[in-house]
Amino acid sequence: MEIKHATIVLAALAQETRLQTFRYLVSREPDGVPAGELARHIDVPQNTMSAHLATLARAGLVRGERHSRSIIYRADLPALRELITFLLKDCCGGAPDICAPLAADLTACYQPGVK
Repeated sequence: MEIKHATIVLAALAQETRLQTFRYLVSREPDGVPAGELARHIDVPQNTMSAHLATLARAGLVRGERHSRSIIYRADLPALRELITFLLKDCCGGAPDICAPLAADLTACYQPGVK
């Protein structure tokens, strides 16, 4: 990831509603969430949610897929992985003992067989 793209992605997340939306979408993977449900969950008007989703989509963090009359939004997990990798690539100068707590926190998110 180039620093210019990382700046765009981070700027998209640097707003409370968009950050809440993205975190909610990540929690709802792989099923995704209809736009209307997102607006209700985050408690914003649908047109406001549409604008936030457009910003997240332009940054490459979410994608929408039309299903009949609604659009199902999903977090783009490869994009999230790319951002995290970019931010942590040179973590602690490569000292694994210093980076171990961070790796453990990330690993704790993964619980096989638990949804």
